Amino acid sequence: MSVHQPPAGERGEEILAVFGTAFGELLAADPAAFRVKFRKMAASAFAFYRGSASLFYADLEREQHSGPYLDDRTGRVWIHGDLHAENFGTYMDSNGRLIFNVNDFDEAYVGPFTWDLKRLSASLALIGYTKALSDEQITGLVRVFAAAYRERVHALATGAKNDEVPPFTLDTAEGPLLEALHSARSLTRFGLLDSMTEIRDFERRFAGGGGAVELDAATRYKVLAAFDGYLETLPESSLDRPDSYRVKDVVGRRGIGIGSAGLPSYNILLEGNSDALENDVVIYLKQAQTPAVSRHVTDERVRSYFHHEGHRTVISQRALQAHADPWLGWTELDGSGQLVAEVSPYAVDLDWSDIDDPEEIAAVVADLGRATAAMHAAADDESGHALVPFCTERAIDAAIAADEDGFGELLVDFAHDYGARARADHQIFVDLFRNGRIPGL
Repeated sequence: MSVHQPPAGERGEEILAVFGTAFGELLAADPAAFRVKFRKMAASAFAFYRGSASLFYADLEREQHSGPYLDDRTGRVWIHGDLHAENFGTYMDSNGRLIFNVNDFDEAYVGPFTWDLKRLSASLALIGYTKALSDEQITGLVRVFAAAYRERVHALATGAKNDEVPPFTLDTAEGPLLEALHSARSLTRFGLLDSMTEIRDFERRFAGGGGAVELDAATRYKVLAAFDGYLETLPESSLDRPDSYRVKDVVGRRGIGIGSAGLPSYNILLEGNSDALENDVVIYLKQAQTPAVSRHVTDERVRSYFHHEGHRTVISQRALQAHADPWLGWTELDGSGQLVAEVSPYAVDLDWSDIDDPEEIAAVVADLGRATAAMHAAADDESGHALVPFCTERAIDAAIAADEDGFGELLVDFAHDYGARARADHQIFVDLFRNGRIPGL
């Protein structure tokens, strides 16, 4: 793919149009949240790229309605939707194991598997640029990612056993992935609770400050009614101790991530699996967003499969992530779909700030390729969802096998071209923002 670079003025209008469609309604409802979001995006080309998935997919659809390696099956698999190099980290799975894997499934949908790979590859080009790697070194990283992805997909497609392709755990991970898992293991539920709550009259309650917002009685009632609806969406295995779901306190919350600006959100404090105060659990309930990729996938079978965006997010995450958070569920509030999940005490994101040695970077990138392949392979006819009724890894393996040599080069070319575009777009965006050109701000 050779990316056509329109003049800065024309490109600025394109950016404003795409952002108007993606953010306009939420921005109008909460301009202050978007001023914070856009200032974070202005900080670097990578931060801009993270916050502009809507622009990425608009560009992808405009220039490639189809492409190599895509057919009736590989063009409609479960994809992450916002797969970049910082959307990886740790979580505690439903079996109590600490896992390093892909995280943040808010943008997940069904679409071409290559879209995930292209988005990740371009992010590698941006990270490589910030670390002053040469174009040749960046090419090498993308080839490493492509080769690791291809190798793991082939192994899964040809029946590799679990012990041959294990997840990244405390026993199998190395380097920065293992460091992230060690950091997660050092965290505790008590530490999380201590940072968010306090004990009053022998009971735990949310503490003030830190982004917590006290709710009026009417809002609290609506949130609790939505919580009751959420309980009906949990798998039976999550309902082994009914007292676990006794609500102790509810607050609104501010200060959430770069991708959730303007979306209402609440924290709910629950009893947990025992009467002991250190086992209390915090879950969040937030309005789910329209995924950027969904504006460019017109398959009505996909669109009609989901009740609302909260349902879509949860079903997608359960499909893509083996042994997902047992607190993961959905509900509705004020007519909008909501995502509900635990505020995990064991979540540590991959930190790129100290990963500077080219060999170490390459080793991490290879592991990200393997994790991406495992994610794509998880969501297929064996995941319990009828939307993708075939073996994903076999379909992808067969598509790549038709042109092995071209696979890595496709991602290399895209990474360089779109990385350059994102750097130029970042500067255009900063000028638009600081000169008051973004409507509503």
